[in-house]
Amino acid sequence: MHPVIPPRLFVLNRNKLCKMLKKGSVAITHSNDEMPRNGDQYFPFRQNSDLYYLTGINQEKTILMLCPDHPVAKNREILFIIRPDTTLEIWHGKKLTRSEASLISGVSNVVFIDEFHQYLNEIVYSSEIIYLNMMENPRFPKDIASRDQRYAQNILDQFPLHTFERLQPLLINLRLLKEPEEINIIRHACNITGKAFTRVLNYIKPGVYEYEVEAEISHEFRINKSDGHAYYPIIASGENACILHYVSNDSQCKDGELLMIDFGAEFSNYASDCSRTLPVNGRFTKRQKDLYDATLRVFNKTRTIMVKGTSIGLINKQVGQFWEEEHVQLGLYSMNDLRQQNPETPLYAKYFMHGVSHFMGLDVHDVGSRSQILEPGMILTCEPGIYIQEENIGIRIENNILITEDEPIDLMQNIPIETEEIEEIMNKKTSR
Repeated sequence: MHPVIPPRLFVLNRNKLCKMLKKGSVAITHSNDEMPRNGDQYFPFRQNSDLYYLTGINQEKTILMLCPDHPVAKNREILFIIRPDTTLEIWHGKKLTRSEASLISGVSNVVFIDEFHQYLNEIVYSSEIIYLNMMENPRFPKDIASRDQRYAQNILDQFPLHTFERLQPLLINLRLLKEPEEINIIRHACNITGKAFTRVLNYIKPGVYEYEVEAEISHEFRINKSDGHAYYPIIASGENACILHYVSNDSQCKDGELLMIDFGAEFSNYASDCSRTLPVNGRFTKRQKDLYDATLRVFNKTRTIMVKGTSIGLINKQVGQFWEEEHVQLGLYSMNDLRQQNPETPLYAKYFMHGVSHFMGLDVHDVGSRSQILEPGMILTCEPGIYIQEENIGIRIENNILITEDEPIDLMQNIPIETEEIEEIMNKKTSR
């Protein structure tokens, strides 16, 4: 389910990229593969974020070729798509026509993919430089070669005398800075995520299972026309919340426990990313509230320092200091312990062991490094947490932050976050 985005955005994105290409070059980007699941089944298809960023096309077996200096105007950008087949469409549904693909992408020259090699030879031989797109996200394992990776080896063998360049660094620089349309889409995804959290607050009670909470979230996402989850949700009750990437979601939520949920709606391929922690029975204990309020104070302090000119790496260092103050107040260690700690293994890291922020956009963990200087138009998470295995408590609070010329803007500021708000909604719910 992909609501139409005006092609202006994709035309603008391609134009920005073409201005960054060296003279006499061609750039080639492929769609993702359809991934086999079992038997004759595939996992749900998700488009290569780079190709989507440049075209808005969500269909498999798609290629974009950009050659901005080509002497023939129609060959300066070509979109290759599957040739529609009426017999296959009976089984698998309709594929885009050339006119439909052109309407979505703004590319006027749409060609069927079985003609790709015919065009490739003509365009590459009139170019000196070939830009290839490879996955360069350090978080991503390279166990499975993407279509872009496999194609890179083929074209290197086919045209060994050409100069090859990396397309990914250019796309990273572009994707980091969001256009107004992208910001509005992410804001809408955040709003849908907020609706799902309110639904959870009205649903959760002792005895429900984590997968039932997940189902409530999934329902709310889909009835609000989102693509579904931007990533597999974490629904972690009690001690499960101390497992950072817990996704089993199969335990029962018990009276007296906290439930930590890390979830986000995807809308038109753009992600949102939210974390909240709530009491299963509707009331925080004093200790739970103290821990939650400490996390919220760190969240609020962190949000204010997410401004242009800094970096995630620098923010992480400051957050460590924020947590040291809170941990001492919570009795987790003393000031004397702090003075004697090894700077290489700080004490706070036992209770807060992950980074406080990452970039987001078309990927929930989007392009961009911790050393990247923040600029207006970037969107990041703010997600401090505290994890105390000895107490079977894990708490995380997370919102999505837009960097501006002035103060940062919290795109999730309307989602309940204070303990009083959470308790009030939970205790007004009607019985089911």
